[in-house]
Amino acid sequence: MTDKNPDITIRPATDKDWPGLWPLLKEVFSQGATYAFDPDISEEEARQVWLTGPRACYVAVNNTAIVGSYYLKPNQPSLGAHVCNAGYVVAPTARGMGLGRLLCLHSQGQARRLGFSAMQFNLVAAGNHSAIHLWRSLGFEEVGRLPKAFRHASLGLMDALIFYKWLGDN
Repeated sequence: MTDKNPDITIRPATDKDWPGLWPLLKEVFSQGATYAFDPDISEEEARQVWLTGPRACYVAVNNTAIVGSYYLKPNQPSLGAHVCNAGYVVAPTARGMGLGRLLCLHSQGQARRLGFSAMQFNLVAAGNHSAIHLWRSLGFEEVGRLPKAFRHASLGLMDALIFYKWLGDN
């Protein structure tokens, strides 16, 4: 639930959510502005990277419509697996409602519950100003800048930022 829309429910995603989740992911990925995934990613590959491959996937639902989602997965194997990585999408119709903030806060709680001690975002496009502002406002620290590491579909090469937040010992 957000301040602007109390009808939002965040719950674990299921296979039955895929038909509602895929159009949202396809739209975001096809823009080539915020994710390093191929803008022409296949439905099968998108399902693997978002729904079935990660350790956990959640959807934000407004009544019956999926308006957002996030996944959690270990950022690295074995000795780095206590740090999770997360990805978020918010439907264009749900932007500006505080849903991204709600998803990130929810994901931090779930990450702790799953035994993760920290969260890291590996490749935040420097042009993704709303995400950068949100991560900073939620206590994430910019710990690195990768020059020209993100190939934005319309703006070309731009820096990518790495954000990190310690969640606590588990």
